[in-house]
Amino acid sequence: MLYLKLLNDGGPIMWVILAGSLIALFVFLEKVFQFHREEINVRELLRGLFNVLKRDGFVEAITLCDNTPGPAARLLGAAILAYERGDEDIRQAVDDAALEEIPKLERHINLLGTLGFILPLVGFLGTVLGMMKTFQVVGASDYLSTADIAGAVNMALITTAAALVVAIPAYLGYNYLIARVNSITLDMEKASLEIIAFFERRRAETGGEEQ
Repeated sequence: MLYLKLLNDGGPIMWVILAGSLIALFVFLEKVFQFHREEINVRELLRGLFNVLKRDGFVEAITLCDNTPGPAARLLGAAILAYERGDEDIRQAVDDAALEEIPKLERHINLLGTLGFILPLVGFLGTVLGMMKTFQVVGASDYLSTADIAGAVNMALITTAAALVVAIPAYLGYNYLIARVNSITLDMEKASLEIIAFFERRRAETGGEEQ
């Protein structure tokens, strides 16, 4: 098979590149599925929460947050719990929840970026090894066939090409995931600001009494 032939012709470096490609694919798919599972309409969630909270349905609101996936829902749940406890600084509760949620979003993404950066270097290492093999072939024999030289040069070219084929999608995937994290983080920030503003207005209307 062509793929096995390329692996054999590329030498040991090709197995490193193959391992890197499998890790990159696993990380990318894992994060895509994670973001897809936790994707929600934050605006609709807020609208539902405000309707429930206006009639003091705190238990119902917390249950709604618990049953809704995504970090924004968990931030909103933390804000509601803080208000129900009578905490003065609801923002602190939201910030604490964000400190738990953001690392979950960013987990393993840096590994994808690292692979996109180092795989071309690994391919270049394969190129250097291939050129060294070429010189060894030239120096070890008085009679050189085209096949001997082509095999050594082939090793150098295959590793470079394979590394770039893996590194370019890995880096593109990294940038895509970072954009998704930024979008989710922005939704979290908007949701937290709206729920905090809602509770501040509610406290002002009730004269600052704890609920």
